[in-house]
This record gives sequence, C-alpha cells and structure tokens, in this order.
Amino acid sequence: MIRKFLLKLLWLYQKFFTLLGYGSCRYYPTCSEYARINFEKNSLLTAFYHSFTRILRCNQLFEGGIEYPTTKNVQCHPKKLEIDAIKYWLVPTPNNRYYIIKNFSYKG
Repeated sequence: MIRKFLLKLLWLYQKFFTLLGYGSCRYYPTCSEYARINFEKNSLLTAFYHSFTRILRCNQLFEGGIEYPTTKNVQCHPKKLEIDAIKYWLVPTPNNRYYIIKNFSYKG
C-alpha cells in the first residue's frame, strides 16, 4: 500500500512538476524515473537509499551520465511472453546484482 502511494506521488511529480525543470537532470534515466524503477523492483528501504543518494549526486559537482538502477531479487517466470510484455531487461553485473534497462516500445 505504501509502495503504491509512493509510486503515485512519483507519477504526479513526473506528470506535472518536471515541466518546471525540464532537462535539468544530469543522469539518464532521470532521477524520478530511477526512483520509480527502484520502488517497483527493490524493497522500500533500498529504494529510498538509492534514490536519495542519486538525488544528492545530481548536481554540478558530479559528472552525471548513464546510470541504471540495480536490483538483487529477480523473479522472472512469465507464463506468456510476448514482445509487448517485456518491460525491463536485466543485465547481470558482479556481486549477484542486475542492471535494469527499461524497454521503450512505441505503439503506432
């Protein structure tokens, strides 16, 4: 329930408030997208920690760049897998962690 509430707050922020500072994030994906993925895939405490440290690094003292969120617990057992069903790719990293890369699909 708390997770859904936090995800809804992030959705509101992305929908309405990012227009004020559009293009000001030094990272890809943006800090709000990074936080949303973290809250979807990690525990609340881990998501808060990683999102908070990412927001602290989003300033002129750090270079920025491409930084995808990581997750430790991966459960991927889809019953019916179609190309539209893929939301994230999981790329293995050292220490039994995975980079989460979002699938951008456009329906036309």
